[in-house]
Amino acid sequence: MRNQEIMWKRQYLCLEAVIALISLLLNNSLQATAFTTAGRSNRNSYNIESSTFITTSSKHVTVKPSSSILRMSVPTSIDTLTSGFASIARLPFGVTVSSPESSSPSLPRLLQLYDIENSRDCRMVRERITELDLEVDVVIPSAPNSRVFKDQMYKYHLSGSSSSNRGGVVPRLVVLENKGGSKGEEKVLIGTDEILSYLDEKFGERSSSMDTNQAEESPGLKDAFQDLLFDILSYVPSILRNGRGESVCNAALLTKKYTVPRPVEPLILYSYEGNQFCRLVREVLTELDIPYTLKSAGKLSPRRDELFNLTGGSTQCPFIVDPNTNVRMAESKDIIKYLYRNYALWTPPNELLRTVSDLIMTPIVSPLVRKLAPVQAKSSSQTGGENQVLYEQELEQVTQEIISEIESSNVVIYTYKLSPFCTETTTLLDNLNLPYQEISLGYEWIPGLISNDNGAMKREALNQLTGQSSLPNIFVNGKSIGGIFSGTPGLLPALEDGTFFDLVEKTEGDEIQKDGGSDSDDNKDDDTSKKIKAVTSSFAKSLGIAAAGNTGTMAEQQE
Repeated sequence: MRNQEIMWKRQYLCLEAVIALISLLLNNSLQATAFTTAGRSNRNSYNIESSTFITTSSKHVTVKPSSSILRMSVPTSIDTLTSGFASIARLPFGVTVSSPESSSPSLPRLLQLYDIENSRDCRMVRERITELDLEVDVVIPSAPNSRVFKDQMYKYHLSGSSSSNRGGVVPRLVVLENKGGSKGEEKVLIGTDEILSYLDEKFGERSSSMDTNQAEESPGLKDAFQDLLFDILSYVPSILRNGRGESVCNAALLTKKYTVPRPVEPLILYSYEGNQFCRLVREVLTELDIPYTLKSAGKLSPRRDELFNLTGGSTQCPFIVDPNTNVRMAESKDIIKYLYRNYALWTPPNELLRTVSDLIMTPIVSPLVRKLAPVQAKSSSQTGGENQVLYEQELEQVTQEIISEIESSNVVIYTYKLSPFCTETTTLLDNLNLPYQEISLGYEWIPGLISNDNGAMKREALNQLTGQSSLPNIFVNGKSIGGIFSGTPGLLPALEDGTFFDLVEKTEGDEIQKDGGSDSDDNKDDDTSKKIKAVTSSFAKSLGIAAAGNTGTMAEQQE
């Protein structure tokens, strides 16, 4: 009875902590999160094609698609915090092995698990897999926009129109049953209830210390309230991690011209469900649509000895093995950077900056800066702006200097040294291995921080040339595409819709018109064409991507 009271106190403390965190996020976070909770029942399965929850009572609740698909990035400290609270909310499930996996040849083999990381129903299956210390040959990320449903040539493709096997419903487990001497028979289990019942029947039921239905100790109303508490807490991880691990990000989606580098062999992940850092890695694997072999390594798992030998003395999770590159790696942040670098077209920028840009910079700060730009430019001019004619002549000279600068390189970016948006932009370009010229206008646009060497004048000249006074301001082949998140269309939107690659490859473009300027000669055009071809060839090679119609090859990069 004493143990039962301790368990109750722990659950109440977890619930209070989660409620406090949710309140903090709702009151102080810049990112407003919308979520939909579908009816109270542990017997739900998510149908990808119809975007509805299928329940035993046949009620359907429409689920609003996530608006965070474009906001996936390398996890930050906020992600680590919310992932930690998500793990706390589900204690004690998915942490400790209660029924170690038996080596009996009569037991079924888990071949394939179709899974969405941030799905409540999939999470319950993964928790049982951890507790039973099972291994899954291939976990197949099955987000609504994944290859599972979008690519008929994909090895693990599912037809959503198939009614006979409830196509499009996850979680879905494919097992190989031993039939005594034969090669075995595959069996498909669909939905949380069906999978959990099968696992309990074949591998043993959950330990009594984890059982929420201890009727003999907590009968009647107390038992019902405890069930309700656990049911409420089962939704908390999906709420806290809303927008992550539920869709394939645009950096891993096929474009009209390029294919995404994919691993030939599934990666191997040592993980357990209740670990906050393992969750961050699994989310990115879902967002990059990468299949992997799951080796459960929860507490008390014998598989930790295997991990000890692999790492040379550590049992830390997550731990990943990439048989395609012979890379072995621990530390969730390093693993995630490796995954983006090798199996995505680019590494998405910080999602918090995207939110700040959408909610503050674009609607509020940018218009203000645009109005202040000519005022600062005049005050920094040699005449202090008192002589309009001389000011305009000075501004014209700076404009011609900018035109000369943006013609000097295929990609030119104007930045501030202290701007996180500028830093994130240069980091993104560096990850693309794309040569560019960076021109700094000082530390920031604030008087005293902007460069005394025509910094304010250049900002106003950029404003008149492009209609944008805020930085970064990115030019590709002489054309401004704006900043990192917005503009014409902006660096990230251009990457997401594939037009950035076309701009970089473009060998002929509109010349920048100059009043009183002369036309470029043929030799200059030839040199420019050769230079662009060389840059784009290096760019494509660094990404490990191939033109449409060719087989996508994996970037052969190693740590």
